[in-house]
Amino acid sequence: MVVRIDFNSEEAIYIQLRNQIVLGIAREEIRDGESLPSVRQLADELGVNMHTVNKAYTMLKQEGYLTMDRRRGAVISVKVQQQPADNMETAMKLLVAEAICRDMTVEELQQIIKDLYREFS
Repeated sequence: MVVRIDFNSEEAIYIQLRNQIVLGIAREEIRDGESLPSVRQLADELGVNMHTVNKAYTMLKQEGYLTMDRRRGAVISVKVQQQPADNMETAMKLLVAEAICRDMTVEELQQIIKDLYREFS
């Protein structure tokens, strides 16, 4: 998996890292049971602070994408389906609100979602 961080983005680096890992899981670039680089190693590779990587890993762990293993470090363990969908509903609510603000129809939004599902399949 290749992680690309945009240092000019207004989005926080730890959020970009979290999102890149989730996308990697969805695209099956990273699979259940695979270990991620250590916090120190990934921070060095990306040229970011270790606390930034640690914050992303902690967030992924809380969301059910990772487990922490003393021997293997951060391990992909997708148990997201066991988590409540509250966060996803909140994120979707914001996306729908943005679509409405842009005068997008339900059909247009549905088409975008269908296209994205196909992209990951």
